[in-house]
Amino acid sequence: MRGPHNIWRLIRTGATFERTGAMRAVLDAVNAPARVRLAAHVLGWPFAWLGYKGDANLPPITRAITALGPAYIKFGQILSTRPDVVGPELAEQLSMLQDRLPPFPQEQARRIVEDALGKSVEVLFTEFSEPVAAASIAQVHRARRADNGREVAVKVLRPSVEAGFRRDIDAFHFAASMIEFISPATRRLRPRDVVSHFESVVDGELDLRREAAAASEFAENTRDDDGMRVPHPHWHLSARRVLTSDWAEGLPMGDVAGLKAAGQDLPAVASRVLQLFLQHALRDGFFHADMHQGNLKVAANGDVIIYDFGIMGEIDEYTRRVYAEILMGFIRRDYMRVARVHFEAGYVPADRDMAEFARALRAVGEPIFGADASQISMANLLAYLFEVTERFGMRTRTELILLQRTMVVVEGVSRSIDPQINIWEVARPVVESYIRDNLGPKAAARDLGRSVQVLARFAPLLPEFLERRMPQMLREQESASDSRRERRFGLAAGMAIGAVLALGSAFLGAWLG
Repeated sequence: MRGPHNIWRLIRTGATFERTGAMRAVLDAVNAPARVRLAAHVLGWPFAWLGYKGDANLPPITRAITALGPAYIKFGQILSTRPDVVGPELAEQLSMLQDRLPPFPQEQARRIVEDALGKSVEVLFTEFSEPVAAASIAQVHRARRADNGREVAVKVLRPSVEAGFRRDIDAFHFAASMIEFISPATRRLRPRDVVSHFESVVDGELDLRREAAAASEFAENTRDDDGMRVPHPHWHLSARRVLTSDWAEGLPMGDVAGLKAAGQDLPAVASRVLQLFLQHALRDGFFHADMHQGNLKVAANGDVIIYDFGIMGEIDEYTRRVYAEILMGFIRRDYMRVARVHFEAGYVPADRDMAEFARALRAVGEPIFGADASQISMANLLAYLFEVTERFGMRTRTELILLQRTMVVVEGVSRSIDPQINIWEVARPVVESYIRDNLGPKAAARDLGRSVQVLARFAPLLPEFLERRMPQMLREQESASDSRRERRFGLAAGMAIGAVLALGSAFLGAWLG
């Protein structure tokens, strides 16, 4: 499926951008130099007739993206949160991709609900509205349950959306392979792994049962968090293509004028969005990874309502600690600490110069501190940070892609509400609290206790393992050279010592209760 036939798909992508006028808009947004504009025009106009027409009523870029399909729409949603990168005009055009795409007919949605749940819509709901929001994957209907009268949101997958994503991702895989083949230097960025990661994320978003499970887990993790709400799923009214959950009443996060008119404290809301994301990522290691304005509302009392859990991120405890130390280093402007953490975690090859890397990080961080938010060009900072990663041979960490992407999106959301927000000052209390609880003496004692418990569980297996392995190791020692014999003996002795320690740990674990 990932063969050369995808060349046609990629050509048609470029042709669609040319035909709809989106190519010129993109080049203007990134302020492309004249020679790049000329090359794009020369290469694009002969194939323009091959591109999709799209909806002529839409602005050029949204016209092209919606014509190309759901995977392109998902990428456009990310860009819509970054007016500091793509410009306010383009960001405004792309904002419609969040929840204002053309819906599919209500009758079609009703048939999907009935097929999925095995009952007619009239039996399940006393009310079932026209679509109130439509995005790349699904659309939402406002409804009322027939059994208890509760108001709910019914999310229904778009027809044939799975096939569209498969086609797009197939082309992305081919493009990534071609990029690696043509430019070996790009392999450190692992484009094929990045696409595979994106594919796994999309697979989860196309099964609404997994989204219901994510919503349930996220609600449990955050039930004691102040200033936020999570709509709970209704399991017996959900299936693979249908998800029913509590109705979330509030103003859309993207309606800044409406929030201001309602008397909301915009700086407080902006800070809360950023701090909630950091709390969930650092404390729980399980976070909402699609926090654009279309998935956020503000309740009348100022609570942030988070919904649409199709894309969730998960990071292990070690990675969370590394991430927190990097953030704390930037917050305290301790660039050598940031550099050391990168080297210790293996993010930068060990043969590179740590001091030089620290100076490069200083050039990234210093423009942020002491500057007015409106003076900071995030596009320039991202461009320079990319240069740094290239110069020091840093490979893309696929386990951090969602975390990094969501941080960019959340920062964009916060800046759209409060352009003067200082992200470092807002992040500081959350990161400091995490480090205090997870990197101090108390955390070390907790880690030791866990290690003791693990050793205690495996202690009963060690005698049998040693009896089975020791004779074999001794036979190998007899036929090995002297140096190898010494190493084998050292290993055996180490295992014996480990067994003694494990047994001691078992007693200690039992004593600790």
